[in-house]
Amino acid sequence: MPTNIRPEIISHLKKDKILALLIDNCTINIEKKPIKVFDDLIRSIVSQQLSTSAAATIYGRFINSFHNETPIAKQIQNRDLEDLRQYGLSYQKAGYIKNVVQHFEDNNLFDTDWDQWTDEDIIAELTKIKGVGKWTVEMILMFSLFREDVLPLDDLIIRNHMGSLYKVTSEKKQLVADLNAVAASWRPYRTYACRYLWAAKDSKFVK
Repeated sequence: MPTNIRPEIISHLKKDKILALLIDNCTINIEKKPIKVFDDLIRSIVSQQLSTSAAATIYGRFINSFHNETPIAKQIQNRDLEDLRQYGLSYQKAGYIKNVVQHFEDNNLFDTDWDQWTDEDIIAELTKIKGVGKWTVEMILMFSLFREDVLPLDDLIIRNHMGSLYKVTSEKKQLVADLNAVAASWRPYRTYACRYLWAAKDSKFVK
């Protein structure tokens, strides 16, 4: 059952009978924290292709290596790749992290009011950074910026669960079109629908 989601969102999504079943049997909790897009991008890069526990360990080592009195971005700029790697990062991830810092510095993004940006503009801007893909930015939109109408079709769980629950068997471009059609009725709350699809991962409702 929903815990802290606005009643009008639940009412809207339950018009979809399949989602209604998930909503009645799965629990999600929306926890809003201060917006920290830069920090969350760094965490996302560290976590790529790692288990949750391994990612937490490496990120903890990495973030705890910085001094509180100096902005982390400036400290990252002053370190070389070999130095960054000592905390468990690959050369590639260390390079991606430095790319994020450089892009934010070059484009004056550290103090950006992201609320003034559309989802599409944020995706276009942040995917300019080598090492940051569309899926990563969609997670930032959903979990860092609390955007309510994001549909991350590059996410394998979302794609597979939608296919299973809604009997979508098409492939490639047609699959994307068909899944977008399924989700059309969820607007403007597709983020919440996806949260329920993720919550159903270990349930009896999806295969």
